[in-house]
Amino acid sequence: MIGKLTGRVDYKAADHVLLDVGGVGYTIHCSDRTLAALPGPGQAAALYTELLVREDLLQLFGFLTPYDREWHRLLISVQGVGSKASMAILGTLGSDGIARAIAIGDWGAVKAAPGVGPKLAQRVVNELKDKAPGIMALGGTLGQAAGTAPDPLIEPDAPRPAAPSAPPKPSSGAAQADALSALANLGYAPSEAARAVAEAAGNDPGAEAPVLIRAALRLLAPKE
Repeated sequence: MIGKLTGRVDYKAADHVLLDVGGVGYTIHCSDRTLAALPGPGQAAALYTELLVREDLLQLFGFLTPYDREWHRLLISVQGVGSKASMAILGTLGSDGIARAIAIGDWGAVKAAPGVGPKLAQRVVNELKDKAPGIMALGGTLGQAAGTAPDPLIEPDAPRPAAPSAPPKPSSGAAQADALSALANLGYAPSEAARAVAEAAGNDPGAEAPVLIRAALRLLAPKE
């Protein structure tokens, strides 16, 4: 199984990129969002990959982080959702967007993806509502995995960018994962915790974990 490829971008097309890895070109299909985030021709890039194997087809799909790839795997587990539909959903919503849509039951957001009709969107939300919290809880570790290892395409003697003076702000996925963990420790069910955290994150994009926890607890508090 090919899990990750690191090389240089040869070219980008409408739905795929050709990545030159040691003189071998790999055609990797990506979502619009992933393609937009990749650098231009000649630049170094790395993609986490999923290999689709059929009798008449071998096709690679690429993702910026392992978290994105896990969402792809979860989406294609739904009947009627193939790799093309999964890429459309991830390209439209992104990992955090699809997590929020499923957690709060917003199938209309899923339907906004090209080629995804209302029945399929509803099926995605209904079938994944109990599975989504498990993937969301991995958002911190999987979302931060990309970019932590040294780039093998950078020459050893080449100067590297200076390290930032302060730690970067946690990603939305990491903050939501921490908030989910905290709510689980307080005894909340995964589905209700995920719904509250997703709603809190939607109301305050980029909020760090403590802010999300407080907001989620307010949403979970009994209504008088």
